[in-house]
Parts: sequence; C-alpha cells; structure tokens
Amino acid sequence: MKLYDGGRAPNPRRIRIFLAEKGVDVPLVPVDMSAMEHKTPQYTALNPFQRLPALELDDGTVISESVAISRYFEELYPNPPLFGTGALGKAQVEMWNRRADLHLLTLVMAVFRHTHPAMVEWEVPQIPAWGEVNRPRALASMKIMDDQLATSEFIAGNEFSIADITLLVSIDFLKLAKIQMPEELGNLRRWHNAVSSRPSAKA
Repeated sequence: MKLYDGGRAPNPRRIRIFLAEKGVDVPLVPVDMSAMEHKTPQYTALNPFQRLPALELDDGTVISESVAISRYFEELYPNPPLFGTGALGKAQVEMWNRRADLHLLTLVMAVFRHTHPAMVEWEVPQIPAWGEVNRPRALASMKIMDDQLATSEFIAGNEFSIADITLLVSIDFLKLAKIQMPEELGNLRRWHNAVSSRPSAKA
C-alpha cells in the first residue's frame, strides 16, 4: 500500500500523526499541492474530489478522507485504541472528533481559504466576508473546547484519541489563518502543550 501525502496541510498531517501513534509505517507518495499536483488527471483518477490524503491498497482500492483511512488502520492495528473503547467511550470520541472537525477545523480552514492572499487561485470565488464570519465562530468553539478540557486530560476523556489529533491540527492551523488563541483559555493551552510534546506531533 501507499499513502498519497500533502505535506503540512491539516488532513494529511492527521493521518501521519495517527500512524505514528500506532507505530505503523506506510510508504508516502508526496503530492505537491502548491504545484497543483492534486488536480492532475493522474491524481484525480485516484480521488475525483482532488483532496489529500488518499490510501491506495495493494489491490488498487483507494480510500480517501482522513477519518476513513484512520478507521481502516484502527481495524488492522487495534492497539492502542484511538477511536475509544466500549460503547460510551467510542461514542464520546466520535462526538468530540466531529465537534473538533466541523466546529473548529472547518471554520479555521474557511478563514484561511477565504482571507489568505495565497488562496485566491484555489478558492474560486474567494469571499473574504465569509472568512471573517467564521473567525468569531472559531473563537467560540475554542471556548467550548477549553471548558471540556477543564474536566478531563484529553478532549474526549482521559485517553488520547483521534479527537485530540483533529483538535491538534486545528489549533496548529490557527497561525496560517491568522487567528489568535485567547490568552484566557488556560485549559486548551495546557492540553496543546502536552499533546504537542508527543513524538507523533512531529509526524
């Protein structure tokens, strides 16, 4: 198998962190998004949505979407469990992963894609007003994350999970979107310092 990788973009990074936590090595095929390689006919044949990452299995089957790829590896390598354990634990991880994805990462990416000058040719049409609308929404979501982290070590409980990976890449992407984490979010800052120190965060 081989993993088509998009460098420091949040979704490709999610998979690399996930695999690092699992201790699994998968050959990477770099795809230069700055050169629009993800829009070539060759890559489009693998993923018609032209998004990264994509996992190509030995039989030619292609799995795209970072969470779907993560679930595939969770089944192959169940330890350590990164999607939770037990009915309640799995539901809580799913809930917080979706919250981090839909209510933070998606908003931060909207700010970046619709306000950053480098994205003019990518986001057509680029609508700066839409980017700015999502800026306070991202801040509000961070406050909710901070409140949750007052009650547990990690975002979905006391075990590191894929929800922490999604939240980590979201927070790290704030810099490119030019969003400042509010100083008063001490729980979120404590959590970010802790998960950033994990070896997998460098993947």
